[in-house]
Amino acid sequence: MTVRLKPSTVDDRLAEAFGAPVPELYATVVTGDASPAVTRALELRSFLALAEEQVARVRDRVHADMAPDRDMSELSAERLRFDAQWLDAALYARDGYRAALEDLLRTMPPRQQPRPVRIVQASISTTLPPAPAAPALSRAGAARPRRP
Repeated sequence: MTVRLKPSTVDDRLAEAFGAPVPELYATVVTGDASPAVTRALELRSFLALAEEQVARVRDRVHADMAPDRDMSELSAERLRFDAQWLDAALYARDGYRAALEDLLRTMPPRQQPRPVRIVQASISTTLPPAPAAPALSRAGAARPRRP
């Protein structure tokens, strides 16, 4: 299973912070349309998903080893000690990735909300410029040219 399909505990937080579900965010990274913050957040999310999977695997293995119906002669302190070390490392990694991701989301500028469109009406002047002076008319009503 690819890391993109593995669930993580921060998927809802990422969707809220970036305004899209995690699969869509990965798609924007692939197309190159993602911001550096989205790219970095998804890198951290990928590491976190792997660390959380490791935690779950060790937990499930310890539960299976300690199941009440399990033969007591199969218990191994050495194996449990190894699983405890492995679990400690996986929890440390998970906590580090979660902290880094939370720091990134906390320091990120708020997501841009679409700005409302403001319609500005241009003022149109209803006054006309003064009309040019009409040529002087002679007594016969014909226009006569003006002399300079």
